[in-house]
Amino acid sequence: MLLYSVSDKGTLTKVSKVNFAENRVFIIDDYKTIYIWFGLKVPNKKKDLTIKKANLLNEKKKKSAKVQIQNQKKEFGAFLTMMDILKKGLRRGDTIEKRPELKIKYEQTLEFMEAGLNPDFEAEITLTAHNLLEEKKTYESLCKQLARIQLALLKGNSKVSENNIKKRMKEIQKSSSTYDEICWLIAELQILIKNKYV
Repeated sequence: MLLYSVSDKGTLTKVSKVNFAENRVFIIDDYKTIYIWFGLKVPNKKKDLTIKKANLLNEKKKKSAKVQIQNQKKEFGAFLTMMDILKKGLRRGDTIEKRPELKIKYEQTLEFMEAGLNPDFEAEITLTAHNLLEEKKTYESLCKQLARIQLALLKGNSKVSENNIKKRMKEIQKSSSTYDEICWLIAELQILIKNKYV
């Protein structure tokens, strides 16, 4: 995951966390989706510059990602489930760089590994997410698992109560994230934790 702050002139600066202030703009490259977050008071000129920058980032990818705009107070979908983690941020200096061959499908990932290539970051997520899909857990149990991981990161394991988990789980369910998106988010957080990026 790569996080960028966008200046008034459209300059991108890598950051370790997202400050959701009303005059700020951020681009979050989550490999499969490039999110553009606009604060409430961002002028249209800056919005246009940001969209152009996001499209340029997308053009550099081997396979293009979906570009999704998120406006302050109107956030939706999987992005809602990521916001607290983005506020907390990645550890400074540990931003995960992406290689050109990212966005690999499960079968392709296995082929590369069988050929002796080590899995990259997105390949690790793909394999972990696939394993979660194969477990065929209920949507509710996946939401609960994601809630538990997110709260453990934000508050520490000892401070997470079952009531907090249930409340967070309901927020995730309201986000309308798909089954696959929840699996992807869980897998991504597990890999980030394993590699000590969060």
